[in-house]
Amino acid sequence: MSKLKDIRHDYLRYANVWEDAEVLKAGLQAKPGERHLSIASGGDNAFFLLTSNPELIVAVDINQPQLFLCALKQSAIKHLDRQAYLEFLGFLPSNNRLQIFNRLAPGMQPEAAAFWAENTVLIEAGLVQCGKFERYFRLFSKWILPCIHSKNDVRKLLEPKSAEAQTEYYHRHWNTWRWRWLFKIFFSRPVMGWAGRDPAFFNEVEVVVGQHIFDKAARHLCSMGAQQNHILHFNLTGHFGDRLPDYVKPGIYEHIQSNIDRLQFHHGFAEAAIEKWGKFDCFNLSNIFEYMDRETFKAVADQLMQGANIGARFGYWNLMVPRNMADLYPERLQDETERSMELGLKDRGFFYNRFVINTLLK
Repeated sequence: MSKLKDIRHDYLRYANVWEDAEVLKAGLQAKPGERHLSIASGGDNAFFLLTSNPELIVAVDINQPQLFLCALKQSAIKHLDRQAYLEFLGFLPSNNRLQIFNRLAPGMQPEAAAFWAENTVLIEAGLVQCGKFERYFRLFSKWILPCIHSKNDVRKLLEPKSAEAQTEYYHRHWNTWRWRWLFKIFFSRPVMGWAGRDPAFFNEVEVVVGQHIFDKAARHLCSMGAQQNHILHFNLTGHFGDRLPDYVKPGIYEHIQSNIDRLQFHHGFAEAAIEKWGKFDCFNLSNIFEYMDRETFKAVADQLMQGANIGARFGYWNLMVPRNMADLYPERLQDETERSMELGLKDRGFFYNRFVINTLLK
């Protein structure tokens, strides 16, 4: 993991999680009473996994500000009703976010409270907007997309219609030469490395980044799934509107609230969390393998398996770099290919190449 240690981890990369929580939970087949290890990121998927009534979820991250964000979200979920939470986080307008933070801060871990006390401007702006990746998406929706399509065009793309009408609208009205040209430039390796992700995250990528993401987006934009996708809605408009992430939906939020104290945080690598917390049954690994060379990938996979109970499930995404733990350890891990493909068809994270599910056999 030495290459990742050289990357800056002193600012907030993600205010939200840009992976499909429902696909993750279904892939992990999470059961009551199990122990989960989850990459923290923006925290959303770790929160959503609380709906499986686990014994424990440990959310890990090497980026300390990400854990500070998760801690603030956890405190807000614990103490605020759903309406107040939506306003505080920035899903809805609010004029009293700072006052709410001042009520939450005394009950938070001092280091996290101190971080947010020094960054109240982010709280007042709405936390769901404050990550580097969110700013990258807003840059696209505010400055690039208007050069291609009007707000009315966006509305028509996302409005309810049949599968045939969706496909026809994409090919006849949306997929213009400006769309193809500017999309591929904006989501190219240089621009994304500068404005969205760290350039080092592309070290193992061998595909043409802009073309790869364009092809994935084209397939999704032709489908009815695009119409209610909260991820796509944010990409195209710069906000969620009424298409909310799963963890803040009615009923789900209250379920998470009842289990919120079962979530713990660990600053460091996933392998180190195992040493502290013991073995786990479910692993949400996000797309961490995307950034690793093959030697590091093998070493980390081995350590993760050592920290897994027999029958444990590992769920993770491939974006542009193919990684599969079962290819390294076919005698110990089963690649749940059929279930992976089935869930991939439903995945709202349309830019991902594959959601991988492995089960530990022995």
